[in-house]
Amino acid sequence: MSEAVAQQLGRPSPETGAVWRNHAAVILAAGRSERMMGATNGGSKALLRVSGIPLVERAVRRLLALGMDDVLVVVGDNAGPVSTFVEGIAPGRVSAVYAADWEQGNGASLAAAELHVAEVPLFLCVTVDHVFGQGALDQLVAARHPAALVDPAPSLEVWAEGTRVRLHEEHAVAFSKSLDEPAVDCGAFLLPPAVFEAQREAARLGDHSLAGAITLLAARRPLMALPLPDGAWWVDLDTPADVRSVQRALRRSLSKASDGYVARYINRPLSTRASIAIARLRPHPDVISSIAFLIGVAAAVLLWTGRGTAAAIVVMLASVVDGMDGELARLQHRARPEGALLDGVFDRLSDAAVTAGLAGWALSAGQITPSGAILLAVAATAVSLLSMATKDRISALGLPAAPEARVNLLLGGRDGRLLMVALAALAGRPLWGLAAIVITGGLSLLLRLTFVLKGASRRRHAGTDDRSGQPTDA
Repeated sequence: MSEAVAQQLGRPSPETGAVWRNHAAVILAAGRSERMMGATNGGSKALLRVSGIPLVERAVRRLLALGMDDVLVVVGDNAGPVSTFVEGIAPGRVSAVYAADWEQGNGASLAAAELHVAEVPLFLCVTVDHVFGQGALDQLVAARHPAALVDPAPSLEVWAEGTRVRLHEEHAVAFSKSLDEPAVDCGAFLLPPAVFEAQREAARLGDHSLAGAITLLAARRPLMALPLPDGAWWVDLDTPADVRSVQRALRRSLSKASDGYVARYINRPLSTRASIAIARLRPHPDVISSIAFLIGVAAAVLLWTGRGTAAAIVVMLASVVDGMDGELARLQHRARPEGALLDGVFDRLSDAAVTAGLAGWALSAGQITPSGAILLAVAATAVSLLSMATKDRISALGLPAAPEARVNLLLGGRDGRLLMVALAALAGRPLWGLAAIVITGGLSLLLRLTFVLKGASRRRHAGTDDRSGQPTDA
């Protein structure tokens, strides 16, 4: 993205520090999809469940998570069931309006929103059958001028089905399926109320499509063409095969960049599939956090009683289930700071219980003295607690982040610790498990502190205070 376009995106105000945000949104959910009849059984596409959540709810919750204060859903086909469902999602913030002429095209559906957004300078407009990955809409929401989200390098399949976009000097100037242009729009726009007059003019010319209205708008007021951010994804659901594509994309998106190697290559392939499978049951993420904790306690009891094989299986089960609460929260757009806090507390309690189980087993097996068992259990619990606390403090204080990819090689994270506990349990050597936790956790902590303190020192010598990020003489 060029600097010219970047300057038109939201920037912190020098006076208040606030960032420009657009707070009104319209979701077009009026159409009937003939090609989706096999999946909808004659019902509305808007209510089609993908990974447990109806498309319209997924779109609404995505926009609410982006900071929208008011979300209007335009309904048409199966208007009654869709309206009833929509207005129960977030009363007071989400409402539905019926588009009487919805069968003419999505431009006619847009016209039904005019009375509701005519007074706002800009509103976000998305179509219900477009699913967006994390971060895909962030730049669009923060833009200060009319804009269209554009995929500059779509696959051949997407290009063949999509609405192509003609670009001129980083602006979108025309939208049509008949254009021979490489870029396609992603079905997400930031529009001014002037689009409604453009829609009426396009309708008088016989074009009732959203593309026709936006093309006439762009001829008078060019729209910024915001490219899909790197790593972000979107899918337009037109056929049952597209539903499978969305589910694959959603499952892949559940992994996190901060995952350790055990989580990435062992746990996530199992937990993400399990999360997708049970998402339709709509379990609350906090319930999954509680279940993971109880499994961890069961593993600790098995360790204490020396049942190594069973303990190893349950320890790894706890490790897998531990990732599912966050996965379900992201799938359902229900991620909350309180949930993350509860998960962290349960994880630390579970870690302490597992450590105690190892120490009790080692002591009863005569592998260690009572004082040695207490010393190793305390040390193992301490490094487990410090692992999380250190990363949290680094983030909270704005210190330079450690290269976690390198730190993770030591298997000092929770996923690595639990794998070593499982291996020690299989071998019948609880003392090895305790020692491994202390050694790998201690080395990981030392490496993380070394990187961070060196980075802070370099930043301080460059004239920036390591605690506030402000010049040292400020």
